[in-house]
Amino acid sequence: MVHFLAEAAPQGGSSLMMFLPYILIFAVIWFLMIRPQAKKQKEHQKMVAALQKGDKVVTAGGLHATVADVREDGQSVWIKIADSVKVEIERNSVQAVVRSKTTE
Repeated sequence: MVHFLAEAAPQGGSSLMMFLPYILIFAVIWFLMIRPQAKKQKEHQKMVAALQKGDKVVTAGGLHATVADVREDGQSVWIKIADSVKVEIERNSVQAVVRSKTTE
């Protein structure tokens, strides 16, 4: 009977080997999901910080507009969506710069 209990006891293994699958799963998630999203967010922040008067932009809501003025506080911009229509929006609402005034 003692011999039976000795065989049923779990064999000692490295704790690293026990956590290796979790470490590998985290690494895969990091390289496939988290890292590209962080890179994309950095690029968006850089683009938003570089907004200038005259840039053609597309907002998160799908509006195509021209930057009319950049607020000094750095949080919002005035965009011109028609000849006499200007709207103030948050900088982070700018989805993309379609054409910069410096490229014209």
